[in-house]
Amino acid sequence: MKEVRDKTETRTGRQTALERFVDQYLGNAIHLFLSVLALLILSAAAIAAYEIVLHEFPKLWRQPNEYDVLHQIIQSILLVAIAAELSLLLLFHRTSAAIEVVIFVVARKMVTPGITGLELLLGAAALAGLIIVRFYYIAGRPNKVDA
Repeated sequence: MKEVRDKTETRTGRQTALERFVDQYLGNAIHLFLSVLALLILSAAAIAAYEIVLHEFPKLWRQPNEYDVLHQIIQSILLVAIAAELSLLLLFHRTSAAIEVVIFVVARKMVTPGITGLELLLGAAALAGLIIVRFYYIAGRPNKVDA
Protein backbone atom coordinates (compact mmCIF):
# COMPACT_ATOMS: atom_id res chain seq x y z
CA MET A 1 0.00 0.00 0.00
CA LYS A 2 2.83 2.39 0.82
CA GLU A 3 4.52 1.79 -2.57
CA VAL A 4 1.31 2.70 -4.41
CA ARG A 5 1.08 6.01 -2.54
CA ASP A 6 4.71 6.87 -3.28
CA LYS A 7 4.20 6.41 -7.03
CA THR A 8 1.32 8.86 -7.50
CA GLU A 9 1.78 11.82 -9.83
CA THR A 10 2.27 14.29 -7.01
CA ARG A 11 5.10 12.35 -5.47
CA THR A 12 7.02 11.79 -8.71
CA GLY A 13 7.26 15.49 -9.55
CA ARG A 14 5.19 15.22 -12.73
CA GLN A 15 2.35 17.65 -13.34
CA THR A 16 -1.15 16.54 -12.56
CA ALA A 17 -3.87 16.89 -15.19
CA LEU A 18 -5.27 19.96 -13.42
CA GLU A 19 -1.85 21.59 -13.31
CA ARG A 20 -1.33 20.92 -17.03
CA PHE A 21 -4.73 22.47 -17.83
CA VAL A 22 -4.10 25.54 -15.69
CA ASP A 23 -0.58 25.95 -17.07
CA GLN A 24 -1.70 25.66 -20.66
CA TYR A 25 -4.99 27.56 -20.82
CA LEU A 26 -5.24 29.83 -17.79
CA GLY A 27 -1.59 30.84 -18.02
CA ASN A 28 -2.00 31.79 -21.68
CA ALA A 29 -5.18 33.74 -20.91
CA ILE A 30 -3.45 35.69 -18.14
CA HIS A 31 -0.45 36.40 -20.38
CA LEU A 32 -2.76 37.62 -23.16
CA PHE A 33 -4.67 39.86 -20.71
CA LEU A 34 -1.44 41.38 -19.38
CA SER A 35 -0.19 41.93 -22.93
CA VAL A 36 -3.37 43.76 -23.94
CA LEU A 37 -3.22 45.81 -20.75
CA ALA A 38 0.42 46.70 -21.42
CA LEU A 39 -0.41 47.77 -24.98
CA LEU A 40 -3.24 49.97 -23.71
CA ILE A 41 -0.94 51.61 -21.16
CA LEU A 42 1.80 52.07 -23.76
CA SER A 43 -0.60 53.63 -26.26
CA ALA A 44 -1.93 55.98 -23.56
CA ALA A 45 1.67 56.94 -22.73
CA ALA A 46 2.39 57.65 -26.41
CA ILE A 47 -0.72 59.83 -26.70
CA ALA A 48 0.23 61.65 -23.50
CA ALA A 49 3.77 62.25 -24.79
CA TYR A 50 2.37 63.70 -28.01
CA GLU A 51 0.03 65.96 -26.02
CA ILE A 52 2.91 67.15 -23.83
CA VAL A 53 5.00 68.11 -26.84
CA LEU A 54 2.08 69.69 -28.67
CA HIS A 55 0.43 71.62 -25.81
CA GLU A 56 2.82 71.94 -22.87
CA PHE A 57 6.11 72.96 -24.51
CA PRO A 58 4.65 76.06 -26.24
CA LYS A 59 3.53 77.30 -22.81
CA LEU A 60 7.21 77.81 -21.93
CA TRP A 61 7.30 80.82 -24.26
CA ARG A 62 3.81 82.17 -23.50
CA GLN A 63 3.65 82.07 -19.70
CA PRO A 64 5.23 84.74 -17.48
CA ASN A 65 6.43 82.08 -15.00
CA GLU A 66 8.42 79.54 -17.03
CA TYR A 67 9.57 77.73 -13.89
CA ASP A 68 6.06 76.51 -13.02
CA VAL A 69 5.44 75.38 -16.59
CA LEU A 70 8.78 73.55 -16.73
CA HIS A 71 7.97 71.93 -13.40
CA GLN A 72 4.64 70.67 -14.77
CA ILE A 73 6.31 69.40 -17.96
CA ILE A 74 8.89 67.43 -15.96
CA GLN A 75 6.15 65.86 -13.83
CA SER A 76 4.19 64.93 -16.95
CA ILE A 77 7.23 63.41 -18.66
CA LEU A 78 8.02 61.34 -15.57
CA LEU A 79 4.41 60.13 -15.48
CA VAL A 80 4.72 59.02 -19.11
CA ALA A 81 7.99 57.26 -18.24
CA ILE A 82 6.25 55.46 -15.36
CA ALA A 83 3.51 54.28 -17.73
CA ALA A 84 6.03 53.07 -20.31
CA GLU A 85 8.10 51.18 -17.73
CA LEU A 86 4.94 49.69 -16.23
CA SER A 87 3.92 48.37 -19.63
CA LEU A 88 7.39 46.81 -20.03
CA LEU A 89 7.00 45.23 -16.61
CA LEU A 90 3.63 43.75 -17.57
CA LEU A 91 5.01 42.39 -20.85
CA PHE A 92 8.37 40.97 -19.81
CA HIS A 93 8.19 40.48 -16.00
CA ARG A 94 11.79 41.59 -15.49
CA THR A 95 13.13 42.56 -12.09
CA SER A 96 15.04 45.45 -13.63
CA ALA A 97 11.79 46.86 -15.06
CA ALA A 98 10.20 46.77 -11.61
CA ILE A 99 13.14 48.66 -10.14
CA GLU A 100 13.00 51.21 -12.97
CA VAL A 101 9.29 51.82 -12.29
CA VAL A 102 10.11 52.54 -8.64
CA ILE A 103 13.01 54.81 -9.70
CA PHE A 104 10.66 56.90 -11.85
CA VAL A 105 8.02 57.01 -9.09
CA VAL A 106 10.58 58.28 -6.56
CA ALA A 107 11.95 60.79 -9.08
CA ARG A 108 8.46 62.11 -9.80
CA LYS A 109 7.76 62.45 -6.08
CA MET A 110 10.97 64.44 -5.70
CA VAL A 111 9.85 67.12 -8.17
CA THR A 112 6.54 67.87 -6.47
CA PRO A 113 6.30 71.48 -5.23
CA GLY A 114 5.50 70.78 -1.57
CA ILE A 115 8.37 68.43 -0.80
CA THR A 116 10.27 68.94 2.46
CA GLY A 117 14.01 68.80 2.87
CA LEU A 118 13.81 65.46 4.68
CA GLU A 119 11.70 63.95 1.90
CA LEU A 120 14.19 65.23 -0.65
CA LEU A 121 17.09 63.70 1.26
CA LEU A 122 15.28 60.36 1.68
CA GLY A 123 14.30 60.39 -2.00
CA ALA A 124 17.89 61.00 -3.06
CA ALA A 125 19.09 58.16 -0.83
CA ALA A 126 16.37 55.88 -2.22
CA LEU A 127 17.32 56.76 -5.79
CA ALA A 128 20.99 56.12 -5.10
CA GLY A 129 20.17 52.77 -3.50
CA LEU A 130 17.86 51.73 -6.35
CA ILE A 131 20.41 52.69 -8.99
CA ILE A 132 23.10 50.71 -7.18
CA VAL A 133 20.79 47.69 -6.97
CA ARG A 134 19.82 48.07 -10.63
CA PHE A 135 23.36 48.17 -11.99
CA TYR A 136 25.29 45.94 -9.59
CA TYR A 137 22.90 43.34 -8.16
CA ILE A 138 20.43 42.48 -10.91
CA ALA A 139 21.40 39.29 -12.73
CA GLY A 140 22.38 39.60 -16.37
CA ARG A 141 24.02 43.01 -16.05
CA PRO A 142 27.74 43.45 -16.70
CA ASN A 143 29.73 44.43 -13.64
CA LYS A 144 32.55 46.11 -15.55
CA VAL A 145 34.41 48.97 -13.96
CA ASP A 146 36.59 50.91 -16.41
CA ALA A 147 40.07 51.57 -15.10
